[in-house]
Amino acid sequence: MSVSLASMTGYARAAGNVPGASFVCEVKSVNGRGLDIRLRLAPGMDALEGDIRQLIGKAAARGSITFNLSVDRDGAGGELVVNKQALDTVLAAIADLSTRIDASPPSLDGILGLRGVLDQHDHPLSPEAEEQLVAAILSCAGQALTQLGASRRQEGAQIATVLLGQLDAIEALVARAEVHPARSRETILARLRQQVADIAADIAIADDRLLQEALLLATKADIREELDRLTAHIASARQLIKGGGAVGRRLDFLAQEFNREANTLCSKANAVELTSIGLDLKATIDQLREQVQNIE
Repeated sequence: MSVSLASMTGYARAAGNVPGASFVCEVKSVNGRGLDIRLRLAPGMDALEGDIRQLIGKAAARGSITFNLSVDRDGAGGELVVNKQALDTVLAAIADLSTRIDASPPSLDGILGLRGVLDQHDHPLSPEAEEQLVAAILSCAGQALTQLGASRRQEGAQIATVLLGQLDAIEALVARAEVHPARSRETILARLRQQVADIAADIAIADDRLLQEALLLATKADIREELDRLTAHIASARQLIKGGGAVGRRLDFLAQEFNREANTLCSKANAVELTSIGLDLKATIDQLREQVQNIE
């Protein structure tokens, strides 16, 4: 059974509670070159970092993922504690400034409102309650990551449809180049005859010499190899999309190869129509690569 194609962008949120505390897990994913994990955990929950990173590593192979955990110990109670060191620092700064600036001294509530002066210390839960809280948070994190995976796969399915349409467009342009009459030796010979006639109508050139020059030009303008490679790349890209999974890097490499062949086709083109086809190929390939950047 094939794995769905996944986007690297998504968002999910899950919440839960146990006696003494409630919590919320939020996870956001955006494009990234590899798997970049950033955790913002509630105070006192640093011990969960390794477990949460492991859960994220199982849920995603690529993307920049931010995981937020907030915990409200509303049922555990707590107390406000003055941070004496921070208060002394603030009072010293006020005393120093009062000698330099003529201003009214700050109010008590203003001082206590400064960050770090007043801390809230929660009463610890019992060991059994803490163990229950940790298990519930990890379960909640798993739910959020499951939702994130579903969101990424849903968007990935939409991107896959766009990519297949762009591959169809590339295939149609390759088919147009394949049958273009400018590729034939007869057409090249006729063009060469006309160019010779325009340059010097009174100079006679042997037919065998013209044939040799036509053969040389045909060899230089031969895009058979480029067309074959483009066809092979189309088949490979379709296979990767159908197989799904973390194939973004491989699709990006293929998009670069597509562009390389289109550039060579344009440089070899011996007719305006073929050049136009090559430019259309480059434009469609650029659109393909833009979409590929979103794939995991």
